[in-house]
Amino acid sequence: MNDSAADLRASLVTDLLARVAAWEAAMPPVAAHPSMAVEGARLQEALGRFGERLGGSYPFFHARYAGQMLKPPHPVALAAYAATAAINPNNHALDGGPATSAMEQEAVAALASMIGYDPATCLGHLTSGGTVANLDALFIAREVAAAAGTTGGAVLHSAAAHYTHARMAHVLGMPSEAVSTDADGRMDVDDLDARLACGGVAVVVATAGTTGTGAVDPVDDILDVAARHGVRVHVDAAYGGFFALLARDPESEGAALLGADVCRHFAAIERADSVVLDPHKHGLQPYGCGAVLFRDPHVARFYAHDSPYTYFTAGLAGGGSSGRGLHLGETTLECSRAGAAAAALWLTIEVLPLDARTGFGPILTACLRAARTWQTAIEASTHLRAVGRPTLDIVAYHPAAPAASAIDAASAALFDAAQRADLHTALFVTDSARLAATPDVPAARILRSVLMKPEHETHAAALVAELDALAGVLAG
Repeated sequence: MNDSAADLRASLVTDLLARVAAWEAAMPPVAAHPSMAVEGARLQEALGRFGERLGGSYPFFHARYAGQMLKPPHPVALAAYAATAAINPNNHALDGGPATSAMEQEAVAALASMIGYDPATCLGHLTSGGTVANLDALFIAREVAAAAGTTGGAVLHSAAAHYTHARMAHVLGMPSEAVSTDADGRMDVDDLDARLACGGVAVVVATAGTTGTGAVDPVDDILDVAARHGVRVHVDAAYGGFFALLARDPESEGAALLGADVCRHFAAIERADSVVLDPHKHGLQPYGCGAVLFRDPHVARFYAHDSPYTYFTAGLAGGGSSGRGLHLGETTLECSRAGAAAAALWLTIEVLPLDARTGFGPILTACLRAARTWQTAIEASTHLRAVGRPTLDIVAYHPAAPAASAIDAASAALFDAAQRADLHTALFVTDSARLAATPDVPAARILRSVLMKPEHETHAAALVAELDALAGVLAG
């Protein structure tokens, strides 16, 4: 992180914490209890060890980190989270988070508009992450099917979808099945059609941005096929969802980089029954901040429950059989949820609009340009080979080798050598049929770089050149 970014981070945290302190000062003073005191020398010694332990982290903030889906939050988000965490509101009910519950509603409404839902009628909330958000969506799918007199319906997802769907289906007692993918890692719509014709399906999960390679399932076509069979569709856009703001502005540079077909599938998300987003990925938020949205607000009835000590204050807007409105905790599976996450997302959207031309748009567009620059450099390199082309901002590649087993070994060796040089990539296991090599083993490890920091745009070509040189040394 450069000095100006670090200075902004420190300044914002100081400013917002001062505002919290001023708010606290409006209350009558309360003396700190002596049991809360910390001995000075012990504190300093612990702080020193803490700094040393954190120093063992990978440099997620730096352009040389192009590995997993990790980066620091925007300084605005960090400052809002830190300041709100000092108050520590709980968005389960208005008793625990009146201010941040309202912020959550407004932030979720902004996310709804971004994907094309009507924010005035849809239902949604933040979660601790994409896994729990997808659990919410699959739970509702199960309950909708049961209400229609159907039980035991399966969850269908692509073979390239996140493993969370099979795990959460297991938690819910639902069978799950993987639908085959095409050469680009997208769900095969013909295979889906054939499976749906056999019946026994509760919901189809379409992925808008796989975590492996960033592939975008043909959402528009999946929705058409599912509609013919009367089956619900959920879109897991945990990774790629924020690119919808580019896709929905067809004249933007970002839309041009995505391409018309990908934009069509992002635009189709507004027809899906539910969608999951992860603001702690491209939404610039700290962990954990996921979100789930439902096009039909009436699914709130499936969350119905009671509590002997909460929900007594007037609820938020949005109805409810009692006429008092619903608390966020009455429409979620989670109970306690950090109000700080809602505050951080709300303030970030306030200063960086969800727009293709301003705010978030230029950030996302820079990530797309970075991936295309990385891909071009791979294609021009001597010792590296690309695997497909990037749809979003993830690039797959490997050292040149004649057979899949050799690619596997060379990829692992380059991964280790790059890490020793403080250049961080990631490994990804793929079907050997995707490789332009002899498939002497069923699957092989290749390299994968997630270019989700706009700073990657400036450094992409040089980093690939460094990887190419390392691969040449390893090849002898």
